[in-house]
Amino acid sequence: MPKFKPGESDKLYLPQEGEILGIVDQMFGFDRVRVRCRDGRIRNCRIPGKLRKRMWVREGDVVVVKPWPVQGEERADIVFRYTMTQLEWLRKQGLWE
Repeated sequence: MPKFKPGESDKLYLPQEGEILGIVDQMFGFDRVRVRCRDGRIRNCRIPGKLRKRMWVREGDVVVVKPWPVQGEERADIVFRYTMTQLEWLRKQGLWE
C-alpha cells in the first residue's frame, strides 16, 4: 500500500477483485445512472439503498461499480464515489487518467 501524505485519508477505497472504475455518463432519476466503465462497457447502474442518501452522485463523477452476477455485462451496483481530492491522488498514483 502506498504511503499517504499528512492530511490525506489512509482509508482511500481502491477497487477490489470484480470491481471496476467508471465515470457517470447520464442520470436517469431516482437511483439509476448510466456509467461508462474502464473495461469499455456501458452499464446501467443503481445506487443501493444503504448508500442512496449518504452518497450524492452527479454526471462526471468517478465511481467504483460492481457488476451483477447475472447480467453483469449490462448492469451493476455503485459501491463508492471519489471526491476531487481523492481523484487527484488516484491520478498521481497512475490509477486514473
